[in-house]
Amino acid sequence: MNRWFLHCVLIAVGILAFPLICPAPIIFRPGEGWNYEPVGSEGKWTRNRAKDQLQVAKEAFERKDYRTSQKAARRVIKVWPLSDYAGEALYYLGRSYEARGIDQQAFKQYQRVLTRYPKATNYDEILKRQFAIANRFLGGARFRLFGYIPFLPSMDKTAKYFEDIVRNGPYYETGPQAQMSIGAAREKKKEYDKAVIAYRRAVERYHDWPEVASEALYKQGLAYNKQAKRAEYDQSVASEAIATFQDFRELYPKDKRVAETDELITSLKTEQARGAFQTAKFYEKSRRWQGAVVYYNEVLIHDKDSTFAAEARERIARLQPRADAAAKRRADADKEWRDRRRAAQERPTELAPPNLNDPDRR
Repeated sequence: MNRWFLHCVLIAVGILAFPLICPAPIIFRPGEGWNYEPVGSEGKWTRNRAKDQLQVAKEAFERKDYRTSQKAARRVIKVWPLSDYAGEALYYLGRSYEARGIDQQAFKQYQRVLTRYPKATNYDEILKRQFAIANRFLGGARFRLFGYIPFLPSMDKTAKYFEDIVRNGPYYETGPQAQMSIGAAREKKKEYDKAVIAYRRAVERYHDWPEVASEALYKQGLAYNKQAKRAEYDQSVASEAIATFQDFRELYPKDKRVAETDELITSLKTEQARGAFQTAKFYEKSRRWQGAVVYYNEVLIHDKDSTFAAEARERIARLQPRADAAAKRRADADKEWRDRRRAAQERPTELAPPNLNDPDRR
């Protein structure tokens, strides 16, 4: 009992003494919320006019006191949201977060500037800052839970950032770069189908920008190529890759990558031959001889010199008699069915039994 009472006394003393030894009070201001302020600085950064408060944010930022700059900028936004200084305050809020390495919050504040103040004089600079942040995440920087707790990289969120940048300024310098980076983020996650879509959009949107369009078309083919290597039976992806590389050769014949596309087309045809060979083996295992022969022949059509060609020829020679026999049986069965149907149609229809309920018969 005495020990329990002693514990209660110690806890009470600790609670009562805490405010006396706390070196960093947290202050609440109506309309602004809670703020952290070191001892002795309470209220020194606050001003009564938006212009003066913004000046505090600027000066604090210049001397690298980013926390004070952040607080001062946020106060402008909360207390004077409709003032002429709110947009610049948002900008400095983003700059302060970025300087502290809190990139998610920085990107968010930059986005608010571009959304609320589309005529901002530093619009292009903010886009470039957003692009730099998104590139850091593309390079593997970790996202943070609640904006502060380090978590894991995310290519989905990274692609979303680049999509915002494209939406903010599709024809600024950052627009085509961001669109290409969406494809790069999808490739990092091995979502090659989504990467293809991103590169195709770049080709369509920036078709009159030769450097961007050629790069996008080339990378679209590469994404198809990577996707084709993961497909087992659906080799239509390889056909799309070949068609894309052929378009690249025709549209940009002087590009130094044309020779590389020729090699890729050859490898893709070999990949198609492999896919056809796997499909043929599936039909052969299922004892569907005709289908097996058809796909073994496709192996030769796609690439007659591939490593699968010799075995495909051997299997065609072995399975062709079975396929011919199966085809003959099917033809005979079809002929028999047609003969029976014709005979049934020529046979006279039997007389229907009289209807005893017919009133005319009564």
